[in-house]
Amino acid sequence: MRQQLEKQKAACIRDGLPSAEIRIERLDKSIELLCDHGDALCEAMSADFGHRSTDQSRFSDISGSIDTLKYAKKHVRSWMRPEKRATLFPLGLFGARAAVHYQPKGVVGIISPWNFPVNLTFAPLAGVLAAGNRAMIKPSEFTEQTSALMAELFSKYYEEDEVAVFTGGADVGAEFSSLAFDHMIFTGATSIARHVMRAAAENLVPVTLELGGKSPVIISESADVPKAALRIMSGKTLNAGQICLAPDYVFLPEGKESEFVDAAKSAVTAMFPNGLRDNDDYTSVVNMRHLDRLNTYLEDARGKGAEVIALNPGDEDFSQQSHHKMAPHIVVNANDDMLVMQDEIFGPILPIRTYSNVQETVAYINKNPRPLGLYYFGSDTAERDYVLHNTTSGGVTVNDVFFHVAQEDLPFGGVGPSGMGAYHGKEGFKEFSHKKAVYTQARADLFAIIRPPYGEKFRKFIGGRIKR
Repeated sequence: MRQQLEKQKAACIRDGLPSAEIRIERLDKSIELLCDHGDALCEAMSADFGHRSTDQSRFSDISGSIDTLKYAKKHVRSWMRPEKRATLFPLGLFGARAAVHYQPKGVVGIISPWNFPVNLTFAPLAGVLAAGNRAMIKPSEFTEQTSALMAELFSKYYEEDEVAVFTGGADVGAEFSSLAFDHMIFTGATSIARHVMRAAAENLVPVTLELGGKSPVIISESADVPKAALRIMSGKTLNAGQICLAPDYVFLPEGKESEFVDAAKSAVTAMFPNGLRDNDDYTSVVNMRHLDRLNTYLEDARGKGAEVIALNPGDEDFSQQSHHKMAPHIVVNANDDMLVMQDEIFGPILPIRTYSNVQETVAYINKNPRPLGLYYFGSDTAERDYVLHNTTSGGVTVNDVFFHVAQEDLPFGGVGPSGMGAYHGKEGFKEFSHKKAVYTQARADLFAIIRPPYGEKFRKFIGGRIKR
């Protein structure tokens, strides 16, 4: 890996600043790779999960990645242009100019996760390539077949000094994160991010961290509860809830628990009318370890007094199955003593809590680590603005979940424990670029007055600037 990094760094110096044509060519290679081998990648993802909906994979990982790459391809020429900036008055009047030039950082390390193994490799890669960089990729060992296939495909479409992939376990990941990249992006758990950031600090490598946390949902008194429940459960069942932006818990107005639970049951039944266990549209939990973890959350909640409701349209027995599928569950009256309210769930479990006024929800959110996403359902604009202005999260979707991440012209990233830095669209181009300040001086020698020997003219000049 170190030898490959040196090769890529040497190639950056050898080839100089890549033109828009070269960047577009590199983006096109990824688009072609996904178009030609999308089905094989979907099959690999399904094999890695035990079962993963291939329709979902085509939507979330294949077409979603292609959309991101095409957006970068469409806009890269305009993003590359120097950005004019104002000069200190009156320098501009005499011909001085200031601009920001966006320069490739060099070699970017990408550590991608298992939950969306293709999308969360290609989405950051779009910004990396658009910014003119080269990339080294470490995909997850938990989706072994997908990672191996991506390594094989990248080697066919790219030269090693453009994009290189390294597979392996935690030891390879630790070594990878210790390399002296020019930038590194990590997507995954906050606990692992601390190790990644510590390793990067040894070489002063700047990092982008896309993490997660407990993304809250606030359902207002003014909300259409059945519509909100349908959209929330659609998000919670996508990829079986194994999403960094998944709605993690719901705040409901007091007295609306039954209405929400009934609406959630109806939503799951409408999406999966033939049941869940053998339904191709419903994805498995990735492995037994994660399934055991999720079942522990449910057992803990029951033992501490919560009502746990399975949303199981076919009343199926999940104890006998070839994969690791789990019916969605709602945990009613969840409290902070329960594991389900302490850890990021990353699965199809949804705790609900009640509130009497929206100030309670804001106070609760603010006393906990800042989340990656926040979701507000309702038509009360004053209340919505109160929530938006008094909470801090990576991003917000109003009257739905997730959708802010699908907007390429919006930055995507966390804040505090849910991440740092942002990418997607122009924000990704900027994140993976060095923003170089360039100032061109006016021809006239306007600042002779500030050079020694200092005299009365200098003192008068400075005196005129030191004032309120």
